Amino acid sequence: MIMAFGKNARKVLLVLMVMCATSTAKRPAAKEEAAPAPAPEAGASEASGARGIFDITNVGATSDGKTDCSKELQEAWKSACGAAGQATVLIPKGEFLAGPLNFSGPCKGDVTIHIDGTLLGTNDLPKYNGGSWINILKVNNLVITGSGTIDGQGANVYTKDPAEAKAFPNSLVLDFVKNGTVSGITLLNSKFFHMNIYMSEDVKIENLTITAPGDSPNTDGIHIGDSTNINVTDTTIGTGDDCISIGGGSSHIIVTGVTCGPGQGISVGCLGRYKDEKDVSDVTVKDCVLRSSTNGVRVKTYENAVKSITASKLTFENIKMEDVANPIIIDQNYCPEKVCTAKSKSAVTVKDVIFRNITGTSSTPAAVSLLCSDKQPCSGVELIDVNVEYSGENNKTIGVCNNAKGTAKDTLQALACLA
Repeated sequence: MIMAFGKNARKVLLVLMVMCATSTAKRPAAKEEAAPAPAPEAGASEASGARGIFDITNVGATSDGKTDCSKELQEAWKSACGAAGQATVLIPKGEFLAGPLNFSGPCKGDVTIHIDGTLLGTNDLPKYNGGSWINILKVNNLVITGSGTIDGQGANVYTKDPAEAKAFPNSLVLDFVKNGTVSGITLLNSKFFHMNIYMSEDVKIENLTITAPGDSPNTDGIHIGDSTNINVTDTTIGTGDDCISIGGGSSHIIVTGVTCGPGQGISVGCLGRYKDEKDVSDVTVKDCVLRSSTNGVRVKTYENAVKSITASKLTFENIKMEDVANPIIIDQNYCPEKVCTAKSKSAVTVKDVIFRNITGTSSTPAAVSLLCSDKQPCSGVELIDVNVEYSGENNKTIGVCNNAKGTAKDTLQALACLA
């Protein structure tokens, strides 16, 4: 998670975050979604912000995909953020190369970033200095929309070396954003997480397309941490890591209508890794489809947890699995770096977890794996109308439950392993 503290602290936190990520890796906003940016009247000067529109090409941005336009993007943001009322940063059709961008508030009015073209993230890695690419900090009533693309150009720098990947930037970071909407755009080939939401509230994410190769490292689609009232709807995500990951300190998170695959599923966690983590509660994932992902819906807690926290009131319902390797999984022995001792036991409490109307096929026999800690057994787990079958030969579907307490109802008998 990229926090809004000092530069050195942000670097340290990014390094810590990747250690968890590398293993695999609100209410709806009160403000209505802004309409597409209107075209200025004939003869109007867009460079001066006529009608509140700040077109980056009118302050010198070149749409050749090769000329660095960071300065022009920052100038357009500064003008829009400083304008009263409604203001729009317009990125028209074309390809615009940019290095790190810091869009900071508070702003005088409400700002829309309207993207019709393609933003290309520079592959000159030292420019990021260990930070992220597009950083939006302390902005209220923000809208990011359009039909364009944020292309991290990660395919040119992906590496199998986790140590090298620690310096890679997230593509789009929302830090301390209140009442925001991100809609319509495509996020492509991020070098690290495609979107990271931290300490934000009342944010709506809808109708996005997030894409990266299935073997790209640490390219989570959307990571949410220490945030509340976040809605993710009608979004298609296929990456090399979690489609959506929900970290510590998050509450009132709703994920609906998401199609995930390839990737590592929709996850709560990993939890318990950092001493300043907070509880996770009131998470609902529903009406989603997972295709050929390595996990379906998952709760993962760190085996060497340094702080006792609780994950509770988690609901996963109306989920269709299509050849998913681990369709339903709680893993309290999660240890991606393989450094945990055999005696380590999770200090994270997982309780009140509902899996309802989960159907489809599993690419492995264990369609349900509830691997809970003997020190902190899972409690209040419900398997209701869970009917996922192994698609391989012999069709021998099994459920594995360790230290998991709860009930099963109208569930495939082989999966009803709860105590």
